[in-house]
This record gives sequence, C-alpha cells and structure tokens, in this order.
Amino acid sequence: MMLVGSICIVLICICAALGIKIFLMRKAADEIRCQMKERLTEDTNVGIDISSGDKKMRALAEDLDRQVKYLRKERLRYELGDTELKTAVTNISHDLRTPLTALSGYMQFLDREEVSPEVREALDIMKNRIRAMTKLTEELFQYSVIVSAEKYQEREKVDIGEVLAESLAGFYAVLKEKEIEPFISMPEEAVVKIANRDALLRVFGNIINNAVKYSDGDLRIVLHKDGNLQFANHASKLDEVEAGKLFERFYTVENGRESTGLGLSIAKTLCERMGISIHAKKEKEWFIIEMEWRIFGLKTGE
Repeated sequence: MMLVGSICIVLICICAALGIKIFLMRKAADEIRCQMKERLTEDTNVGIDISSGDKKMRALAEDLDRQVKYLRKERLRYELGDTELKTAVTNISHDLRTPLTALSGYMQFLDREEVSPEVREALDIMKNRIRAMTKLTEELFQYSVIVSAEKYQEREKVDIGEVLAESLAGFYAVLKEKEIEPFISMPEEAVVKIANRDALLRVFGNIINNAVKYSDGDLRIVLHKDGNLQFANHASKLDEVEAGKLFERFYTVENGRESTGLGLSIAKTLCERMGISIHAKKEKEWFIIEMEWRIFGLKTGE
C-alpha cells in the first residue's frame, strides 16, 4: 500500500509539473502572438521578449524577432521605392506635357494648310499619335496622383446605387452617341457600404468608359442587395485571354489603339484599397466585370 501511495504521489507531482510547464508555454505563446501583432503594425525596433525561461520558447521568440525585423526592413524599402517611382512618374508626365502641347499647336497650324492627300494622310496619323501620347501622359499623371492621394483614403457610408446613377449620368452623352442604351437593375432599397465616394465614382467611370470602347452596342449593369455589382456587354473585339489581362497596367488590345491600359488598372487599385475584389472574364459572347465586397462592406441597416 505504501508503494502504491508513493507512486500516486510521484504521478501527481509529475502531472503538476507538466501542468505548470504547459501553462508557462501557453503564456509564452500568447506573449509571442501579442507582440508579433504589435511589431507588425507599429513602427518600432523593440524586439520580442517573453517571460518564459524555456530555451526552446526563447529560441522561437528570437527567430521570429529576426524575421519581423527583416519584414519591417523590406517593407520600408518597398515603401521608399514605391514613393520614388510615383514621384518619377509624376515628373516624367510633367516633362512630357510641354513638348506635347507644342506639338499639338504645330499640328493645328499644319491642319489648316492645303496639302496633298498623301501628306494629309501622314498628318492624320501624326495627329492620332500625338492625341494618344497626350492621353497616356495625362493618365500617367492621374495614376500617380490617385494611388497616393489622401482623399481616396477616407471612408464613409455610401449609397452605391446613387453613386452608380451619378456615374451613368456623366456618360449620358457618350452612351447616346454610341447608341448604347444601358439596362440597369437595382434593389428597391438603398444599398449602403463603407467606401470612398470619389474612388467609387472613378471606378465606375473607368468601367463604363471601357464598355464604351469595346461594347458591340449594349451595356447591362446589375447591383445586388449585398452590394456586389456586375457590368456586362457583348464584346466581339475581346477574347478570353484579353479579357483577363485588361486589369494589367498598360495592357491594350490590338483594336484599342487609343487605349492606354491604365483605366482598369486604376479601378483595380482603388477597389483593392476599399476591400473590393474586381475581375473580368469572357463568357461566350459576354464580357463581364464583377465587383465583390470583401472587407469594408456594410449591409443596409447594420
């Protein structure tokens, strides 16, 4: 009986020791988790420190601390390079504006001159190229401004249907000229989301502008109760591969010679900032752009 009692006492001591060990390891894990979150979100050089004296847990904390410092260093390097790139793009667009303005002036002067049909054809080609370069320069400038502008960082409750209607109103004349009569489907009740109104106007405008370029004469827009949107039109000029690449910077299709490839790229950048997933696809004869709310969405009444 004494032997059994001794064994029980030993087992109780072992269980108690293991329990304390587990408790201390869980405490150390919680400390690492909390400090990791702080180090990743705050600009600080303070390392990860834990109260546990366990060698394995302290070694884990040290390894994670080194990785966090490396990630912070890489993030700062990326942010610096991104800022320098935006500044360079802005400066280049400014530098291009002056000679392009001069060229446009000379072209207007030459356009009034009596010339042969061959020269007129060459002048028309030059005029189109100057117009395309001017548009590209302007969109380069707008892109650098948009991706860094503070006004696109703000968030508020926005009536998506109201913003969509405002965007369509701005394209009324262009849609009428192209003989495109949009079909629009919206819920009767307001669809409210947390977003940036100016950014949404820009996104919708760029999508509608893309539809004007590639549509075969129609445009279908559906706004769902959850705030997700679908823009669709027949587009014989686009195939499945081209449709998937339209959100890439500077990508253009052969038939879109005046397109710079920045419009939908800007739309994607702004959507990502608002927690919106946006993508394009081609289904049979339909070209479809879909927007889905992921992060900052707020359903009506919430």
